[in-house]
Amino acid sequence: MVTSRLLLTGISASGHHGANPGEKDRAQDFVVDLDVEVHVGDDELASTADYRTLIRTARETVGRDSFDLLESLAHAVANEVLALDGVVKVSAVVHKPGAARSNEVEGVAAAATAER
Repeated sequence: MVTSRLLLTGISASGHHGANPGEKDRAQDFVVDLDVEVHVGDDELASTADYRTLIRTARETVGRDSFDLLESLAHAVANEVLALDGVVKVSAVVHKPGAARSNEVEGVAAAATAER
């Protein structure tokens, strides 16, 4: 089996996540980075995972689900992407820019890995 890695960074999304009071009341900005190992057949899009579908899946997961923990959101994104055809392994990093600003740090993120 031949595999390759797709690195997709800076996927913007919005969703209702957070453990603090009021955080789920309105959508917040999130940024997702994906490192996805995919099956590669021949030189045809149909023989691998389409990165447009990977990006859409990450955005839809952030927008659809609601979690208290950033870690739980990262796991949900990784699991949804792993369920797509052609995906062997995925690492998802979910950044929460608002949390970084409010805590006066450069970044707040959680990562999760899922594989078949």
